[in-house]
This record gives sequence, structure tokens and C-alpha cells, in this order.
Amino acid sequence: MPIGLAVMKWDPRIGTKIVTRYPEEIKLSDATLMQIYSTHEYSGEAGMISLMAGPLNIASYYTGPDKGYYIILLLTLDDDPDSFEGGLSDISRIILQNVEDDAFIPMTPSLFRRLSVYPTLNQEQLLAITYQDEVKRMIINRLRDEGVVTKSELNIWLKDKYRYGFFEIDAILFDLVRREIIKEASVKDMPSELIFLINDLLMLRIPPSKLLKNPIESGLPETLVNDYIVTVKKYFQNYRPSEEDAQTLIELTVNPQVYETIRLLRTTIATKNVLEKLRKKGVDDIDGVLKDLWEHKIINVFRDKRGIEYYAMLSDFCISLIYPKFLLNTVIQEYEVKSKTDKVLVEYLNVLEDAYYELKSKKKAIEKEAEAE
Repeated sequence: MPIGLAVMKWDPRIGTKIVTRYPEEIKLSDATLMQIYSTHEYSGEAGMISLMAGPLNIASYYTGPDKGYYIILLLTLDDDPDSFEGGLSDISRIILQNVEDDAFIPMTPSLFRRLSVYPTLNQEQLLAITYQDEVKRMIINRLRDEGVVTKSELNIWLKDKYRYGFFEIDAILFDLVRREIIKEASVKDMPSELIFLINDLLMLRIPPSKLLKNPIESGLPETLVNDYIVTVKKYFQNYRPSEEDAQTLIELTVNPQVYETIRLLRTTIATKNVLEKLRKKGVDDIDGVLKDLWEHKIINVFRDKRGIEYYAMLSDFCISLIYPKFLLNTVIQEYEVKSKTDKVLVEYLNVLEDAYYELKSKKKAIEKEAEAE
């Protein structure tokens, strides 16, 4: 479990300077800060390094010379620094988007909590964090239109379009490969590697089917069951997926306190007393979380004759990978107008075929596990 987070900046006049830290009591000596600075200077590139400095296990992310911030994560000796690389890359862009007037400083505690749980995040949370990232979302949206683009062209396009200016293309693409959203490959006679979209993201609300199947077993009094079923049905009669709603689902998923509450409510229709137990899992602001879930129509509240309130999911949601079948039409169109070479399109068809069977195989394995449970 991480010990603390610090953000350092290099000042040519005074050397290393800690801009913010959390918790306040963590200490980093000048020698350690210089060791971090020197190690990054030796690599000469933006990105993460890990090192041992006395008893400290450190993962540090350098944003590059344009902004010159060092995001330093202090770890226990048992922690694997590499497991935090994606998280450090993620919060580095949050910091750079809030450098004006040091707006990121009050965010340090929440950024630390977000980093702390990064290695334990499930697939849904990791995909949400991926799509929340503006650069990754730009790449995904472009590939939704074209299916495949050269790495060099993508890099030039991002430098022109990305308003904050900083990104490390290799780290970003590596994370998208790791999430199984893209594939990077070489094709003979092509001057640059190709980036293929192999899986798209599905983000939409779904009925809370497990709860609806047996609301009483899930904790709802029998007298409220009909009201619950009618309320959910009425909501989904008017529900239409949208990009705006997808962003809402993303925001809820990447908030650790909100998501921990959702995980409980996916299996239980809970009273306030049951929800209070979430404090042991780090949900400090239960009332604030419930307010968010109510406002975003994730939960509804039902009250029995005794005045006891029951918090039940009005809508669940799904954030997962989906095979991009629509891109087969894109390949046909690109072949007809000759916007991509035949070699590139043939390779893309091969890549899509492999991705289809791989995703199908994984879904079968998941279904078997669910049946066994």
C-alpha cells in the first residue's frame, strides 16, 4: 500500500522543490530528490522510473521538459512500482490540466487515494479511467472513424489537436494495448507502425436484473416490491444511451467512494444502517455519495410504513469491451476510395479476425465461471 505522494518541480535557481505532498508528514531528503531528478535526467525522457533510496521504495513519473513536474509515489518495500505506472500516467495529465494557479494542490489527497487503489481496480474501472483520459479518448474516437492509422500520423495529429500539449505517445499506446483496445503492428513497406482498433468500449445503463429477480432476498420488504419493479420499468422505457450519459457513468466509476457503494448496491437493497458499514471500506461521505447516485438516477429510495428507507438500484450500468463489427464497413469503404493501401486493409482484416475469436473465447470462459458459481 502506498505511503504518500509528492509533486516536485525543478527550479534552476534553488534546485529541487516540493510543490505539494500528502500526507503532510512524509519526508524526502534533498539527496533523495536529487537522486530522483538525476535518474530522470539520465533517461532523458518523460515517463516513469523506479528506484530505492535508503528505506524508500519510489516510483516517479516525469512529465517532460515542457512542464517539468515530477510525480513521486512513496511505496512500501512489498509494493511493485510497475503496477502503478498506468495510474501515475493518468494523474500526471490531471495535474497538468490544473497547473494554473496551482489548482492541483487541493486535489493531492484524492489523487493519492486514486493511485493507491490502482493495482486492485477491476476491468470496468480500468476501462473507465482509460476513456476518461482525453488523449486516449481522442485516439479511440479517431480509430472509430478510420479503424487504422499510422503511429507517426497519429502523433502529429495529437500534437496539433491536444490542447494541453503534453502526452507521451508510447506510454499511451502501451496502455491501450494492455487494455486490449488497440493493436500495434508493422506492415512491410510502411514507414511507420500501424495502430489498429480491435475492441471498442460499450458504456450504457442496464436494468439491475439480479435485484429484480428476487427483491425480497436482496433485502426489500414484500410491500415495496411492486413499486420497485414499476419504477425501474418506467425509467428504462424513457432511457436512451448518449455520450453525455456515458461520461456520467465514467465519472461515477472512477470515484472510489461512489464505486464501492455501487458494488454493494449491485447485490443488496440496503438500509442506511447497512450502508454505514461502508465507512470501514473508505467511504467517508456516505450522504454525499447517495446524493450523487440519486441525482444521476442510479438509485431510488423506497420507504416502508415504519419510515425505514431502502436504497435500491434504479439502473445498473455496463462498461466493457465490444467487438467493433461496424469497422468491417469502414474497411470496405476505404478499399473502394483507396484511402488505405490493400496491404494495410488486408492486415487489418486479419487483426480483426484474431480479435473476434479472442474476445469470443474470453466470453465463453467468463460464462463458464459464472455457471460454476
